[in-house]
Amino acid sequence: MGTHHDHSDHSHDHGGHHHHAPKVSARNVRAVGLAALLTGAFMIAEVVGGIISGSLALIADAGHMLTDFAALALAWLAFRIAQRPSDWKRSYGFDRFSVLAAFVNGLSLFLIAAWIIYEAARRIADPQPVLAGPMLAIAVLGLLVNLAALQIMRSADPENLNIRAAMLHVMGDLLGSVAAIAAAGIIMATGWFMIDPLLSVLVALIILRGAWAVTRSSAHILLQGAPDGLEPELIATDLKSHVAGVTDVHHIHSWSLTEERPVITLHARIADGLDSHAACHAIKARLAEKFDIGHATVEIEQGEAECEDQSCG
Repeated sequence: MGTHHDHSDHSHDHGGHHHHAPKVSARNVRAVGLAALLTGAFMIAEVVGGIISGSLALIADAGHMLTDFAALALAWLAFRIAQRPSDWKRSYGFDRFSVLAAFVNGLSLFLIAAWIIYEAARRIADPQPVLAGPMLAIAVLGLLVNLAALQIMRSADPENLNIRAAMLHVMGDLLGSVAAIAAAGIIMATGWFMIDPLLSVLVALIILRGAWAVTRSSAHILLQGAPDGLEPELIATDLKSHVAGVTDVHHIHSWSLTEERPVITLHARIADGLDSHAACHAIKARLAEKFDIGHATVEIEQGEAECEDQSCG
């Protein structure tokens, strides 16, 4: 057929990038674990304070803290599971569990924001009196706890999607505390109770914006979408320009195991007479150098005949 498939070049490069995620796991595990303990402990105090004061802003923030506690606990669990070694059933390991955790956390943010907006609509329709003094005291304590949790989270890897999802939960809590403080101050100064549900809606909208970003990113990875900058045309053009003897690149599929672990498979046609092993290694070296891909499967073809889809998959 004039087409040569060098199946020996189906090798995988198990270099440094392949195990990038577990390298930062210990730091991430510690950060989310401490943040979860802080959040869970204060959540109970905030629920009590919200019920006593009658503040929706506090109750909404406590409800958000409940999802935060669950989200941080899930993030902690995801990192612990991701540290497990791969096995024959899961040859890529357990890293993607953290992406699944980020997706679930993003969805939970949508739910809590919807609940806050629903409760706020009820309060706007039927305004309730609020005890501004207890509300202010609890909100200030909440702010301090959230600032501490945020500082702890900053010690973790900011590029990790699971960490970003968990940080969004903490940031949402922080905003909730700020809104509750502002609402308490306005109620003390003016007696205008309506500010409580109105500021709650503002916090919910900010939470929704972050929820969309995390959910979209994690869903893209779970659906095996191509990472940014790894478009097939871009990769093909680059390899033909920078790897000697490569005449065509096709059947390119790129996706991510996690946001830190891109993977690619491709077929490359090289000129007759060239060493296919050398070409394979040159292509992998270029993919690692230019696109930061440490896990590549490359099939080398020789000759001018077009490769039929059904013959090479």
